Amino acid sequence: MSRPLGVLGIVTLLVGIALAVPLASVLSSLFAGTGDTLRHLAQTALPRYVANTLMLLLLVSAGVISMGVVSAWLVSSYRFPGRGILEWALMLPLAVPAYVMAYVYTDWLQFTGPVQTALRETMGLKWFPEIRSLPGAAAMLSLALFPYVYLIARTAFHELSRSAIEAGRLAGLDAWGAFFRVAVPLARPAIVAGASLALMETLADFGTVSYFALEVFTTGIFKAWLSLGDSVAAAQLSACLLAFVVLVLALERASRSRAAYSSATRRPLRPYPLGGFKAFLAMAACALPVVFGFALPAFLLLGMAWEERGAYLGARMLALIANSFTLAGLTALVAVVLGLAMAYAARLNRSRVVTAVNRAAGFGYALPGAVVAVGVLVPLGKLDNALSALLERMAGQPVGLLLTGTVAALVYAYLVRLLAVSLQTMEAGLAKITRSMEDAARSLGAGAAATLARVHIPLLAPSLATAALLVFLDVLKELPATLALRPFNFDTLAIEAYNLAKDERLAEAAAPALVIVAVGLLPVLYVTRRYFQATRS
Repeated sequence: MSRPLGVLGIVTLLVGIALAVPLASVLSSLFAGTGDTLRHLAQTALPRYVANTLMLLLLVSAGVISMGVVSAWLVSSYRFPGRGILEWALMLPLAVPAYVMAYVYTDWLQFTGPVQTALRETMGLKWFPEIRSLPGAAAMLSLALFPYVYLIARTAFHELSRSAIEAGRLAGLDAWGAFFRVAVPLARPAIVAGASLALMETLADFGTVSYFALEVFTTGIFKAWLSLGDSVAAAQLSACLLAFVVLVLALERASRSRAAYSSATRRPLRPYPLGGFKAFLAMAACALPVVFGFALPAFLLLGMAWEERGAYLGARMLALIANSFTLAGLTALVAVVLGLAMAYAARLNRSRVVTAVNRAAGFGYALPGAVVAVGVLVPLGKLDNALSALLERMAGQPVGLLLTGTVAALVYAYLVRLLAVSLQTMEAGLAKITRSMEDAARSLGAGAAATLARVHIPLLAPSLATAALLVFLDVLKELPATLALRPFNFDTLAIEAYNLAKDERLAEAAAPALVIVAVGLLPVLYVTRRYFQATRS
């Protein structure tokens, strides 16, 4: 006999329906027939979209796996100068969005930039690799996203039994042989999981590929929508992009389902001390991703912003910060409240419906911002037109659109993609609270709401802060959904940096980009601190 859903269960179901509407809108476009725009794109640009997207995924996967796995293994298995700093500094590139990295390195490496100028003057070098290319975009995305692989691989190596490595050494393997033939195969599911996160972020990227003028699915969606004015073709391209997302998720799931490694006795790895040239190589291998993924971009941004400090020391920057923080703060607040309600509903009810809705909500994070924007705008536009027509008949005069191009539409789009972050954080936090504490509160006469307010919320304070910080940062960095759905003349830091960079005013784009990086450091440092506390306890 199924239990009644209750108030929180009904809220969860309604939220699940709201989250499913954009995805259903995009998928329904597949039944709308093939229009002239899509036929034209299929004959001209669509093969390039597929080829470039696949090549970008291939290059990024190679970049993030090589940097993330090697650095994770070195800090887990060896002691060398600077290891204590580098093991947490390797998380810092997460604070720098890939599109910001693209702006910075373009200014630094372009023909008139300091690097090529110095090479021509000192060495007479007249050729230099073009940064605004597909390999250049892959390098930017790899530098920004390798911490996903590093974090998860480091956890896997931290939990690896020393007995497995010793068995490999006894079998005649040297240090690198034990790494490639023992450690990497045992950590393969974790490595694939981290790489999958990085690849989904690659599929969601718009700022980098747009600035580098690459023809991939995200740029094609905006071309069909904004340049060609065909929302149906944009939705159909979004459905094609979803196929790539599903493929990445399927590969990650298949990798995990075929792997089942365990150890009867867990003997943690003891870091082996390195000295001399080997210590230098290990330090360099871990330091270079930090230097090129965070330190150098931050230094260059500071220099560029200082040169243009007069242009952004006024009302314009304050307005950009206010708009960005308002959107990010409002979305974080709503996401934390809804995530907590949905996680608590699953804990109280244990209903299959609630559990299924919560699991389905987790898919939202895999949706690229461009797909969410198309999925939100199409049904929202139809609803807006219907409401406008109804109110016009009732009032006898035009009332205009009420939802499209509003902050409410933007927050809705953000929640479709980011509620999963809050929900999963809340579920992890609630899982650590024993039900005996809940039962004790109930025995003292406290109801479900009182137990949540007086028992769970105080214990969930770290999880609440983590979820709010992560959602806040993601909204602050979000570009495609904001670009498509923002109210008229409502610019954010990300939009301002994108527009200025698109106009080749890279020095002026530095100030808003620098604020994004500076604010992004807060959740990165907070989550990193909590992670290292947990792994060392």
